[in-house]
This record gives sequence, C-alpha cells and structure tokens, in this order.
Amino acid sequence: MEAGNDILPKTLVLGASQKPERYSYLAIRSLRKHGIEVVAIGARKGMVDDIEIQTELQDIPDIHTVTLYLSARNQAPYYNYIINLKPKRLIFNPGTENPELEKLAREHGIDVVEGCTLVMLSNGTYYEW
Repeated sequence: MEAGNDILPKTLVLGASQKPERYSYLAIRSLRKHGIEVVAIGARKGMVDDIEIQTELQDIPDIHTVTLYLSARNQAPYYNYIINLKPKRLIFNPGTENPELEKLAREHGIDVVEGCTLVMLSNGTYYEW
C-alpha cells in the first residue's frame, strides 16, 4: 500500500497532546496531511485540527499502527490495551523505547519499529508494511 491509495490504514496516536510544541501534535497533523485516519488518546481532552483527543481507552477496530508518545515508565498501563487492539505495527518514537513492551508486542505478532513517525512520513517509509 502506498500514499496514493484511497484507503490508508488507521493509526492510533497514544500519548496525544493538543500542545503545538509536542511531537504527538505534529504527528497527528502530519498523519492527517498524508490522508491517514487518526485516533488520538491522551491525558487531557482536546482537539488537533479535526481530531478529538480522547482520554478513555476505547475499542478501535482495524488499527494498523500504534505510534507511541509515552515514556517507557508511562506505558505499562497500556500494555494489554495495545495488545488487544491487535495492530500490525507498533512505532516507538525517540524517547519511548521499551524492551519489555517491544518483546511483548513481538510475542503477539506485532511488528516493532524504533523510529520517528514524522521522519517516516516525510521520507515515505511510513508506508512500508
């Protein structure tokens, strides 16, 4: 699947923020600019353009990618949630690396990427799945 396709897989931004200086904010905007459907979950409700940041975990069907913007110490409460969503890919953005969650994800057949969603979108590697 490439950027030119009509239907792009859905991405969950976990650790979303409506603060423009945050990378999660920039990622949401860039994902939308690239035509990718986004679901955002963060600590506080808010909006990033047309995307509402939810504070409660929800069942989200057809999530292809979860991109993390939570430090490793803040990820543990989300382990089961991420695994139960059954994403195809989990992106650990810089500063979110977590060997424990990476291992758990791999054990459940989830591809693990240590990379930057913003860089991947800008150089076209986000679409390599």
